[in-house]
Order: sequence, then C-alpha cells, then structure tokens
Amino acid sequence: MSASTSRLSLRISRQELVLIFITMVWGGTFLVVHRAMAHSGPFFFVGLRFATASLLLAFFFRRYLKQMTWLEVKAGALIGLSIAGGYGLQTWGMQTISSSQSAFLTALYVPVVPLLQWLFLRRPPGLMAWIGILLAFIGLVLVAGPQEGGLALNAGEIATLFSTLAIAAEIILIGRYAGQVDVRRVTLVQLMVASACAFVFMIPNGESVPTMSAPLLFSAMGMGAASALIQITMNWAQRSVSPTRATVIYAGEPVWAGIVGRIAGERLPATALLGGVLIVCGVIVSELKLRRKKAVPEQAPQEP
Repeated sequence: MSASTSRLSLRISRQELVLIFITMVWGGTFLVVHRAMAHSGPFFFVGLRFATASLLLAFFFRRYLKQMTWLEVKAGALIGLSIAGGYGLQTWGMQTISSSQSAFLTALYVPVVPLLQWLFLRRPPGLMAWIGILLAFIGLVLVAGPQEGGLALNAGEIATLFSTLAIAAEIILIGRYAGQVDVRRVTLVQLMVASACAFVFMIPNGESVPTMSAPLLFSAMGMGAASALIQITMNWAQRSVSPTRATVIYAGEPVWAGIVGRIAGERLPATALLGGVLIVCGVIVSELKLRRKKAVPEQAPQEP
C-alpha cells in the first residue's frame, strides 16, 4: 500500500539571489535617467551610458578579448540591438512620464517573455511560474491603469510599452546564448553595439550633441558602471536561471524604482501600491515548486 503527498518548496539559488540584488540596483537607475533628461537628449544619453560601460569592461577584460569567437560577436550584436531598442525607447518616454511610471510600464515585459519563449523556443513555463506571472500582470495593470480617470496613453507611455518587446527579446537572447559564450566578451560586444545603435538613433530623432555638464557626465559615468554590472551579471546568472524565472525576479524592478521615486518626492496612488504588493507576491509564488513526494510503502512483517 502506498500514498503520495504534495508540498511546496521555496528554493532560491545563489544566482537568483544575485539577480534580486541587481534588480534593486536596476530599479534605482530609473530616477537617475529621468533627472538626466534635463541635460541631454534620450538617445545621446543612452549611447554615452553604454560607451562608458564598454570602456570600463574593455579595460578590465582586455586580456580575454583575443579569444573572441564569431558566435560571441553574433550573440552580442543581437543582444546589443535589443538593448538599444529597449533602453532607447524607455529613455525617450521618460521625457514626459515619471521614473516610477516608466518602471512599472517597462515591467509589462513580464508576461511577454514566457509567451515569446514558448513561441520561438518551444519552452512552456511551469504552473507556478504562470501563476506568478499572472499575479505580477494584475499588479502591473493596477499600476499602469488610469490614475486620473482617463485611458488615453501619451507618446511617452506608448514608447515605453514598445520598449518592453525589445527588453523581452534581450532576456530571451541572453538565455539562449548564455551557456555557449564567454560572459566577459559577449557583454562587451553587446554594450558596444548598444552604444553605437543609440548614437545612430539620434539622427531620426533630430538630436544634437548637448553641452557637456557635470550632472550629465556624472550621470553617464554612474549609469555606465551600473550598466556594466547589470549586463555582465545577467549573462552570468542566466547560465543557470531560466528566462521565465529570471523575468519574474526582474518584475521586482518597478517596486524598487517606486521606492526610490517616493524618497525623491514622487507619489503613487493607492491602486498602484496595491499593484506593487501583487508584483512582489508574483515574484515569491514564481519561486515555488509543486513537488510530489512518494511515501515509502509499508512492508508486511516477516514471519519467524
């Protein structure tokens, strides 16, 4: 006679803990970028940001660059193009919306990643991941929903929503190539490509090179260092963390951005705060795994 029991287990690996920390850093960058828009055009700032990050990584990893492979160039170029599109549109949108609102709208890529992953990589998410994504999506709807009785989206909000597609593609591509390339070299390539693409995007946007100022340079240097740390950590951690699990961890990003924004004076309505709670719940639930444990069958006593 045998029986089986079900239990939930919360397992967070070292790589996932690092991603959670990186998400906190990532959330704090929204306010810095929002403030930088007073001194620079969006695409120039993105280009300068990733150029700074590229120089930092090139200095620290210069002895590893000779072994660069074609696969690393290809992977870095594809990821870099996604980064340029995602961060470029996101930064462009911050000209007309707050840093907190931008962060929450950006996080709408949470339900996009598993759908694209399922469509292109044939990797359907597990049950608990879907439940976590659903909770996060409901929370994001509350945050990004009408706050003043209107449903119309302005140009900044629309651009930010389009940026989610590029960010989703970035996460999927990192997961696709993470186990096949050297993290240091592919990160450098993707940052260089992202910087070059952002500078090119200045042309259709009609941007000119702004006057260099201390706030602009300090913001670019700080964001460059943060970008280098974020990108190389994502590439390292996603060698063992699935795109779905990584995506829901990243869903905590707007929560940290909202906290930083509130400290800086931004205020969110009660519905947005409720949405933030649901996002956190989605992150936790996505880390749970439903496992069935078979009980050891009882053995009949042996007769002497």
